[in-house]
Amino acid sequence: MMLSKIHPHLAPPSPKTTAPVSDPPSSTTSHDLLSSTKGEIFTIWMKSLILGGKGCTVFDSNGEVVYRVDNYCSKYCNQVFLMDSEGRVLLTILRKKYRLLAHWEGYRDEKKKGASWLFQVRKSWKIPKNPLEYEVVVNMYHDRKSPAFKIQKVKSDSTSCKIVDRLGGSIAEVKRKHSVGGVVLGDDVLTLVVEPNIDQSLIMGFMVAYNLIHCRM
Repeated sequence: MMLSKIHPHLAPPSPKTTAPVSDPPSSTTSHDLLSSTKGEIFTIWMKSLILGGKGCTVFDSNGEVVYRVDNYCSKYCNQVFLMDSEGRVLLTILRKKYRLLAHWEGYRDEKKKGASWLFQVRKSWKIPKNPLEYEVVVNMYHDRKSPAFKIQKVKSDSTSCKIVDRLGGSIAEVKRKHSVGGVVLGDDVLTLVVEPNIDQSLIMGFMVAYNLIHCRM
């Protein structure tokens, strides 16, 4: 697929306000993840820019690469790095398995020995009423009492989902990308809409883990 087919439509430049993921104080809640005063519309291309590699490439609304995941020749890795456009590691995402249950843990930067995870992503243990529905839950900062976020499937299309907070408020949504003429592009070209005042790198970490759980990366 040509890159010109997946490039977002150019928009007036806006200042970059995304802050790096940082460890919050113990009293931090999901509403304290403030890093961008404006929302953003990203284009996710479920392909790596590395020839023969696996992963994804993320463009902002100005058509610039802002995030990358490059697994080189390996798919379904147990360790994945979310990087910026220049290859600096923002998050390390590791697959963990306990007996028959697996989940993914996210760490800031390149994981160092003894580092604590920043978030955990796993399938919900709740049995869905509809077999076409499923839910992924996100724990933050070792708060296991209730999930900080949930990732919910919104259609029978497995690529569409939304991230909601504890109160059910939507903070991000992924859906198939449409061309200017309204044509739906391939299932490897997605639109990610992130609401204002949300750490965009963290949302990307959730989405990477979500796709790893469902074997799409």
